Amino acid sequence: MTGTTIKDTPEEWEVRATRTPFVGNKTSVRTDDVVMPDGTVVRRDYQVHPGSVAVLALDAADRVLVLRQYRHPVRHKLWEIPAGLLDVPGENPLHAAQRELYEEAHVKAEDWRVLTDVYTTAGGCDEAVRIFLARGLSEAEGDRFEVEDEEADMELARVPVADLVRGVLAGELHNNCLVVGVLSLVAAREQDGLDALRPAEAPWPARPFDA
Repeated sequence: MTGTTIKDTPEEWEVRATRTPFVGNKTSVRTDDVVMPDGTVVRRDYQVHPGSVAVLALDAADRVLVLRQYRHPVRHKLWEIPAGLLDVPGENPLHAAQRELYEEAHVKAEDWRVLTDVYTTAGGCDEAVRIFLARGLSEAEGDRFEVEDEEADMELARVPVADLVRGVLAGELHNNCLVVGVLSLVAAREQDGLDALRPAEAPWPARPFDA
C-alpha cells in the first residue's frame, strides 16, 4: 500500500439498459444492466434516494441533542440525531439542516461545520448524507413546528458525548448518523480540533447544491 492515496474517486461504468420498476413517495427502485471490467453484463437493483442531512447539535455542557423515534422497517425505537431528506432538488444542505434542527428540536445554532459526508449503504442505495456539527445552541423563536405520524411520539434528550460513545461501542445505539456523527466528533477532537472542520458551505459533489 506504500504510496497509495486512500481517497474515494468518482467512476461510472457503462450502463446498457435501465428501468424503474417501482416509484414511491420519496424514493424509487432502479434496475441497471452494468458492464463489468471483463465485459460481462450484470443486473444491479438499488434504491434511488434524494439525499439527507443530519445534525450533531453539541451544547455548552458537552451534551448532544438526540431524539427517540419509531422506525418501522427495523421494528425499533432508535435514538437518533435530527435529520431529514433533501426534498427540493439543488437545496442547500445547510439550510435543510437548520430547518430540521428547528422542526425536530425547536433549536437554532450559531456555529455550523461539516462533520463528515457518508454514503449510508453504497451497495444497495445511492443515499448520501452530510452530517453537520452545530454549536452555540439556543431555543428557537416562534411556535413549535407541528409534528405528525412517527414524529408525534418523539422524545428529546441531551446526552453527554461520553455516554453516547459507550452506547455505540456496547451495541446499544444503532442509528447510522448518530454512530458516525458521535465517533467523528471524537476523532475530530483528537486530530486538529473542531474549529479545523470544513466550513458549513463546503462543496458536496455527491449532492451539488445552490448557494
